[in-house]
Amino acid sequence: MTKLTDLTIAEARAALEAGDTTAVALTEAHLAAVDAHEDLNAIITKTGERALEMARASDDRRKAGRRKAGRTRGALDGIPLAIKDLFCTEGVRTTAGSNILAPFVPPYESTVSANLWDAGAVMLGKANMDEFAMGSSNETSAFGGAVNPWTRAGDPETRLVPGGSSGGSAAAVAARLALGATGTDTGGSIRQPASFCGIVGLKPTYGRCSRWGIVAFASSLDQAGPMTRTVTDAALMLGAMAGHDPKDSTSAPVPVPDFAATVEQGIAGLTVGIPREYRPEEGLSPEIDAMWTRGMEMLRDAGARIVDISLPHTKVALATYYIIAPAEASSNLARYDGVRYGLRVVDEGDSLHDMYRKTRAAGFGTEVKRRILIGTYALSAGYYDAYYLKAQKVRSLIARDFRAAFDDGVDVILTPTTPSAAFPLGQEVTDPVTMYLNDVFTVPTSLAGLPGLSVPVALTGEGLPQGLQLIGRPFDEDTVLRAGRALEKAAAFTAKPTLLEG
Repeated sequence: MTKLTDLTIAEARAALEAGDTTAVALTEAHLAAVDAHEDLNAIITKTGERALEMARASDDRRKAGRRKAGRTRGALDGIPLAIKDLFCTEGVRTTAGSNILAPFVPPYESTVSANLWDAGAVMLGKANMDEFAMGSSNETSAFGGAVNPWTRAGDPETRLVPGGSSGGSAAAVAARLALGATGTDTGGSIRQPASFCGIVGLKPTYGRCSRWGIVAFASSLDQAGPMTRTVTDAALMLGAMAGHDPKDSTSAPVPVPDFAATVEQGIAGLTVGIPREYRPEEGLSPEIDAMWTRGMEMLRDAGARIVDISLPHTKVALATYYIIAPAEASSNLARYDGVRYGLRVVDEGDSLHDMYRKTRAAGFGTEVKRRILIGTYALSAGYYDAYYLKAQKVRSLIARDFRAAFDDGVDVILTPTTPSAAFPLGQEVTDPVTMYLNDVFTVPTSLAGLPGLSVPVALTGEGLPQGLQLIGRPFDEDTVLRAGRALEKAAAFTAKPTLLEG
């Protein structure tokens, strides 16, 4: 039998149902892998005892189900997952990668993680992340950055970033520390690390998954999604995570299809749009351009029609995002003041203002402070109309561009996921503008609230994974997943991270 940590979610489900393994054995194998690869720093809070307790409960349910015909179990019963440390988990420390929340233990469970536990999933631990999801490399984490399990060919000593902000989740899935993981995506924080780590990452439509109990970065953009090693696994996880939540006013009251049931239906007759604006004036790297062209050919061979489209406001999407997201962050992060929860820094004789100042200075990292300042400036009197209001108007135009393409008959849009492969630790962290450019292909999708899926397609000449992105209509994850599965089959990407070779 395949090594337990090499199974996909679909394969593990089948093995559990057939009695070839148990949830406890599956969980123990993954906990051992987490311990063996602590150097990746992918998991910052391990929950081994709770994981085994949940696994034993899953095995008990399975035994009871065999004794009593027709007894139903959850779609992820016994499947060990990593949970990004942005999701509040009752009784388990939730830090959002920040010192200011280092001591915070929530008394409640996020809706998404609660849905996963209802489906029978097992929590291995909390995955590392950029502080408050602000970053594209995982290097802004207060607990040290996660490390990509891939290295460049011939250069194993240079460690690479896993991407961000969901870098810990991506590294954990790629390194076989977990069968799947939750991520959140504000401007590309699921899709970009998925591409860097050679896995599948899905940002659902805004409103598909509840935001309740997820530590907020930018409320009009944040969206939870699955990170897995196959498109089918992403469909299975999304089905368990999604659903309307009356506790979240932005949660959409729409039905949740059986995504996994339709993922193999193929794409014959679908129209795939290729936006000309995703080829910047200075040009794409030859490797990315060749991969994108190959992706078009693979989808055409699978029965799709390829057409050119225009998304004219793409060129201003990044600037628009970096006004809206920091503005919303400056508002959301005002709650971290040392009064109610988390870190408190106060000396005898300090005023309330002194406590605020000292707590926030000690608790927030450099990137978070930078974005709070940018956002506060954009919202300040005299600048609100010039920056924030104008950015919201441009955001509407970006969404209109996508609607026009879909109204013209396009079913999905194909683009690169990232402008480069994973880069070395420390290379870009001191240059925020260069770091922000990592999101150039993912930000427009987020601003429009659309579903986006990154699928690993090829290795670069340096032996690093690269993904292609598929973008769909609102709440049409079905079609995006079908197209992603067709691309996955054609690409036949089976490479493993350097860490796992041999």
